[in-house]
Amino acid sequence: MNASAAPPGGPIYCFANQKGGVGKTTTTVNLAAYLAAGGNRVLLVDADPQANATSSLGVDKQRDAPSLYDLLVGDASVTETVVPINRPVFRGGLSLLPSSVDLAGAEVELAAQPQGEREYRLKRILDPLKPRCDYILVDCPPSLGFLTLNALTAASGVIIPLQCEYLALEGLMQLTSTISLVLKSLNTGLRTLGIVMTMYDSRTNLSAQVVEEVRSHFPDQIFNTLIPRSVRLSEAPSYGLSILEYDPTSRGAAAYAALAEEMVARSTRLRVGEGLKHAET
Repeated sequence: MNASAAPPGGPIYCFANQKGGVGKTTTTVNLAAYLAAGGNRVLLVDADPQANATSSLGVDKQRDAPSLYDLLVGDASVTETVVPINRPVFRGGLSLLPSSVDLAGAEVELAAQPQGEREYRLKRILDPLKPRCDYILVDCPPSLGFLTLNALTAASGVIIPLQCEYLALEGLMQLTSTISLVLKSLNTGLRTLGIVMTMYDSRTNLSAQVVEEVRSHFPDQIFNTLIPRSVRLSEAPSYGLSILEYDPTSRGAAAYAALAEEMVARSTRLRVGEGLKHAET
């Protein structure tokens, strides 16, 4: 892995798809792991009440400590909430803003806030952290509610994990419609960093056909790296480990290492304003 360190003051990328089970959390966690292992300062923000990204990094989501929910409602500070993931492979560069089951209540509380206030809660938390990070990665819940809306409003780019199945494109159209609305009304700087095809099965024609169909609709946005369907990728979270730690020689590990390289390259292009599409296209 040779994902070179990014310049100081990195971007915020959210990982969004309203459909569950598409590899969204797996992609967020493993990209964070490879970016940190490459010498970057990475903050992973778990904005999903299921807290799967939190447990995937070995942090107890039931622990009695502040979480993102407490930050959103103003009951905690960033200093007491962020959890360093102190494992040698990450070179001191990976931290977690954990989730908890309490975050489910944030949807209701945000909905009760005035319009123009409720959409920017997460942005106000993350913007001051940008100078301390090379990348901030936000794992969104599998919905298009206020938590996802907050992530899209805070982000400079969105990454869309998409499962290699025929119904994926239908959900993608719904998501891009929501992103387009955010672009027009809440975050005019939002860009689509890319679409990640996940759970690719090279043994079937179906996976290849779905990839080609998505590529025909979004030719400039699909990442070249295909994430394979892999038992090892599914096993790693149960041990609280990234695939880099659990099985670094596996096909899934090789794929996420390659995807991290692609992400760094695209991120560099985004920062210098070259070639990336507005999120609505």
